[in-house]
Amino acid sequence: MVPTLKSTSLSIFLFFSLILVASAQIEEIKQTFESAADEGFSGVILIADQGEVMYENAVGFRSYEDQVPLESDDIFELASISKQFTSMLIMMCEEKGLLDFDDTLSKFIEVPYPDITIRQLLTHTSGLPDYQAIMDEHWDKDRVAGNPEILEYLRKYAPPKEFEPGEKYEYSNTGYVMLGSIVEKATGQDFVELSRNWIFKPLGMSNSDLRSLEAKAAVDNFAAGHLKNDQGVYVNANNFKFSDYTIWLGNRKGPGRVSSNLQDLLIWDQALYHNKLVSQETMNEAFSPQKLNDGTESMYGFGWGLDLETHPGKVVLHTGSNPGYKNIIVRNIDENKTIIILNNNAHPAMGELVKELRSIYFN
Repeated sequence: MVPTLKSTSLSIFLFFSLILVASAQIEEIKQTFESAADEGFSGVILIADQGEVMYENAVGFRSYEDQVPLESDDIFELASISKQFTSMLIMMCEEKGLLDFDDTLSKFIEVPYPDITIRQLLTHTSGLPDYQAIMDEHWDKDRVAGNPEILEYLRKYAPPKEFEPGEKYEYSNTGYVMLGSIVEKATGQDFVELSRNWIFKPLGMSNSDLRSLEAKAAVDNFAAGHLKNDQGVYVNANNFKFSDYTIWLGNRKGPGRVSSNLQDLLIWDQALYHNKLVSQETMNEAFSPQKLNDGTESMYGFGWGLDLETHPGKVVLHTGSNPGYKNIIVRNIDENKTIIILNNNAHPAMGELVKELRSIYFN
């Protein structure tokens, strides 16, 4: 049917209306981010629609001591956002037939908790004790620990489970240490090399890696985490005693340690839509709630928190916090809209900023 003048005019009107709405939305996002900057927020932001960058900005300092301004392609410590890469390696192993999500720990690792499943590790429903508490109490802080040493101390001191596996959700870094070690056992390869060869290099994430302290120091545009000292001045977070664990647990693999930037995280975000690493069926499972022993559901999938009640669209997200850092990636997977914020002065405005941006952009 040949379009009429009336239908063509209506289409043009709707097209320009959408442009005006989008422009107004981006302007509101810009003002919201700049308001956080006025409060002292230091960090970078990227807003994308269908993988196209709608807004990108950087405020604050890469280094407060040297007064080096942040740039939007600077590299940040991701902290627990790293867990989605660990989960992806597990999912890739499952698709290669190297493991099953319902395999138990005892198939791969000798620990005092043999009956916990990989699925329960992925979804934080394992009941495992906190490995960092055990290491903090017993480990010689002059030495750097990794997964073998963590597993050794869990075997040696055998702290009891927090609860029976599958009973409830409780966030567990220990579970992701186990997953990192399972990946190595299942493949016979080093976790860091697998991350590079299975994820970062194939996707072209050239700014992403699990970096040692020395490797981070060699990156010119690495954004340091900052906290206020007793005089209220922002200094490198490594100056604080409670930040020491990032050094003496510096070889851990699985729960953290990936560093990256906005641009690489957008590559990652878009790859998850196009089955570049695993099938859509596996991704659907990753974004599904976990059924607990009593039949109720926990809203955490495989490395992603789930907000399936948001309207319009289903949202998956993850935060990441290290001394001086507060980060988040939020994805409306029904509408392919993305919010990524990396913050390097652990600013209290972060929570409200995320809430406002979600309200503006997703609604």
